[in-house]
Amino acid sequence: MKFAYFVSSMKPLLAVVLATSVLSLSSRSFAQSPPMSLQRSTVLAQASTSGAVCSAQLGGAIDRIANRPALANVRWGILVQTLDNPTRRQTLFARNAATLLIPASNVKILTTAAALTALGANYRFRTAVLGDRTQPNLSQSTLRIVGHGDPTLTTPQLKTLAQQLSQQGVQQVEQLIGDDTYFRGAATNPYWDADDTTQGYGAPVNSLMLNQNAIGVTLFPQRVGQPLRVQWDDPTDARTWRTSNQTVTVSANGSEFVDAARASNQALMRLTGQLRVGSEAETIAVSVPNPGNYLIDKFRTVLAAANIVVQRSTVVKMTPAPPGLVELAAVESPPLAQLLVETNRESNNIYAETLLKTLGVTQTANNQDATTSGIAAIKATLTPLGVNAAGYSMVDGSGLASRNRASSEALVQTLQAMAQRPDAAVYRNSLAIAGVNGTLKNRFRNTAAQGKLQGKTGTIGGVVALSGYLTPPNHPDLAFSVLTNHAGTSTATVRGAVDEIVLVLTRLRSC
Repeated sequence: MKFAYFVSSMKPLLAVVLATSVLSLSSRSFAQSPPMSLQRSTVLAQASTSGAVCSAQLGGAIDRIANRPALANVRWGILVQTLDNPTRRQTLFARNAATLLIPASNVKILTTAAALTALGANYRFRTAVLGDRTQPNLSQSTLRIVGHGDPTLTTPQLKTLAQQLSQQGVQQVEQLIGDDTYFRGAATNPYWDADDTTQGYGAPVNSLMLNQNAIGVTLFPQRVGQPLRVQWDDPTDARTWRTSNQTVTVSANGSEFVDAARASNQALMRLTGQLRVGSEAETIAVSVPNPGNYLIDKFRTVLAAANIVVQRSTVVKMTPAPPGLVELAAVESPPLAQLLVETNRESNNIYAETLLKTLGVTQTANNQDATTSGIAAIKATLTPLGVNAAGYSMVDGSGLASRNRASSEALVQTLQAMAQRPDAAVYRNSLAIAGVNGTLKNRFRNTAAQGKLQGKTGTIGGVVALSGYLTPPNHPDLAFSVLTNHAGTSTATVRGAVDEIVLVLTRLRSC
């Protein structure tokens, strides 16, 4: 992956060009960590084989890393415990463990834990089309597509709905209504930076979502000097969206980055950047400014292709469906257990915000704002599990907002609590595996942590976080959280120190 640098919680940090850089920003996968340089990889490999560390030595080993002069401006929050039930677990190291810091995408640990606990691993989002059975199917005065915030809904599934309607004999519709009433409150979080909200990773989250409310393209290098070739993720988007392509293909030793920006409230994507000749294609996305209308326009086109004529269409945001309508067609998402993998492993903000709002709706009837109610539902769900409600303060479910706060203690409490549940494996398997997949795919390769760490990354401006489960070769499993806020210190330097701390943990011995 070679990209302008947008990291795991999807907040743009630097518009730097790195030859070894980073990231895929499609509407499906929004976060990967940059591959380590050869020098850095060598340092970490040596750090993971530098000898045994007894529990009594752990504090000194971690402090020697955290107290380096180059890290003087870093605020640390660290907690390391043995993974066990409350009566047996041991705290092996703590540094400012109760301090509230900006956690970035480590907020997703809280969101997904509450979602799995409250909704269950088999929960599915359902999108239905309602009609009036008192009328002949041949001609419906109204068809109403009712959204429940399914983040997996794509254009092909709209075609499935149209096929189901066609099979029932529907041929003409006087009015097509998009029901966008399930999630109350703002679709775009007011605490997100404006620049983030034009990107695919910061798209609005509403009841009627399609293609994660993002317009995605894949960019292919051509001959040196030529612009990158643009391929639409959804070819039908090319009918209503335009691109301003200012990209170029560069020589094999050139630097690489791409970026996309959406013109304000316009169906125009401005593409900039460059890729090397012969290099891999890259994906990138911008947000849809009017998502409910985007879905209903797509659905109307799909219905027309299925020979179902729609006279007019509209989107409603405040008026729920009247009684008496019946379901004529429906599609469902994969089960929550699969959605958690996309949320945590790939650090997908849109999935996380959908889970938060779903918690708000399902746990608080007649709520006025799904986000606010979702945050209250997380507190109500996690507190009985032993997670200190004063240990975190949330304004979103993804961690994109810099107003979020959490302590390493609250994150470890959550990890510990989920490990004691019957669905512990579902939760743990949703996390990225070091050196193998997700946002940890390119970290800890060829070290003792590869394949032994399952964790959640987090990075926005001035923040690096890593929390999760670790299986040291010669020590019982650990639950740990390392949070850093580091204004004035480079992200690469801080991330390197965090990785070294994790590798110290891999050297633990019971001695």
